[in-house]
Amino acid sequence: MPDGPQEDAPASQGPDADPEAVARAICLRLLTMAPKTRAQLAEALRKREVPEEAAQAVLERFSEVGLIDDEAFAAAWVSSRHAGRGLARRALAQELRHRGVDEETVKDAVNGLDPEQEIETARALVARKLASTRGADPKARTRRLVGMLARKGYGPGLAFRVVREALESEGMDESMGESIDTDDLPGEFG
Repeated sequence: MPDGPQEDAPASQGPDADPEAVARAICLRLLTMAPKTRAQLAEALRKREVPEEAAQAVLERFSEVGLIDDEAFAAAWVSSRHAGRGLARRALAQELRHRGVDEETVKDAVNGLDPEQEIETARALVARKLASTRGADPKARTRRLVGMLARKGYGPGLAFRVVREALESEGMDESMGESIDTDDLPGEFG
C-alpha cells in the first residue's frame, strides 16, 4: 500500500499540487494505519519528495493539534511492548531510538517502567519457557533461558538471577552458572 495519496488523487497531480496538501495527505494516511513518530513521518515525506519547507509546516501543525506526539507514542510503545512481548528497558529504548524518538523522550518513557514489573515480566517469560527446556542439560537450559532474556533486552545479572531462581524452584540446584561457556551467549553476555 503506498504511503501517500492515490496516484489519481488531486493532491498528487502535476506541478499544481500544493506541497502542503500532499504532505497532509501522506501524514494522515500513515497516521490512520498506525501511530507514527515525527521522525517516521518526516522520513516518509522525504521519500515522497515533499519539499522540506512544506513538510516542516505540516509536521509542526500536526504536532500543535496533537496528531503527532512523540511523548505519548513512546509511553504507549513502552507499555504495549513490555506487556505484549516482555521487552526490557534496553530493548524498548533501542526500538524507540530506531523510530526516531529523541533521547530525552526515550529516557522518560523507559524510566516510567516499574523495575519490579520488569523483574516480574522476566520471571513470567522464564516460567513460560521453562517447560520446553525440561530434559535438556542444566547448562543448556540455562544458556537457552538466559539467551531468551538477553534477546528481549534484559541484562546479564537479572537474567542469570531469574533463571537461577526458576531452576532452583524446580529442584535443580546444580551449579548452573559456574561453568557455562559465555561465548555461547548472545551480545553483552558473551
